[in-house]
Amino acid sequence: MLGKKLVTAQKRGETRALCLGLGMVACSMMMYFFIGITIVPFYTKSVWTAETVCKVLKANIKDKVFCPNSEGSEDEEIFPYPCLQVWVNLTASGQEVMLYQTEDTLERNPKCSYVPDKLENPKEVKAQIEVIASNFKKYQTFPCYYDPGGTQTNVILSRLYPSKCLLFAFLWPTLMLTGGCLIIVLVKISQYVSVLSACQ
Repeated sequence: MLGKKLVTAQKRGETRALCLGLGMVACSMMMYFFIGITIVPFYTKSVWTAETVCKVLKANIKDKVFCPNSEGSEDEEIFPYPCLQVWVNLTASGQEVMLYQTEDTLERNPKCSYVPDKLENPKEVKAQIEVIASNFKKYQTFPCYYDPGGTQTNVILSRLYPSKCLLFAFLWPTLMLTGGCLIIVLVKISQYVSVLSACQ
C-alpha cells in the first residue's frame, strides 16, 4: 500500500515537472517570436554598422521647429523646440557630415541632430538642448557610427539596438529554453530508470 502511494506521488511529481519544462519551452519560444518581430527588424534595418571616430566641427542651435508627429495627430504644431545641428568630421572618409542621435532621430526630423521628448515646459526643453550643445563643444572627439555601404552619408551617435543589446535580449529566452529542456530530459531519465527498476 505504501509502495503504491510512493509511486503515485512520484508520477504526480514527474507530471508537474514535465509540465513546468514544457511551459518554460513554450514561454521561451514566445519570447523568441516577440524579439524576432520587434528588436530584430530594427537591428537589421539599420545601415550604420561601422564604428569610427567623429570630431565636432560646429554645433549650432537654429530657429525653433515644430515637433514632427509620425502618428499624424492634429496637435503637431503645439510643440516647437530649438533645432540643434551638429556637424562632424568623419575620420573614416574625412567628410563633413551631420550627426544624429539615433536612427529614429533621422526619421523623426532630418533637419535636427536631436529631437527631444515631448515635454510641456518649453524652458526645460531649451535648457536640455543647450546642455547637449555645450557637451558637444566640450567633448570634441567621440565614437560614432556610419554606413560603410555609402547609402547614408550622415552618422549617428548611438544605435537604438546595438549587438550587445540584441545578445542580451536573446540571453533570457535561451536560458529558459535550456532550463526547460533540461527538466524534460531529467524527467524522462527518471521515468526510464523507474521502468528498469520495476522490470528488475
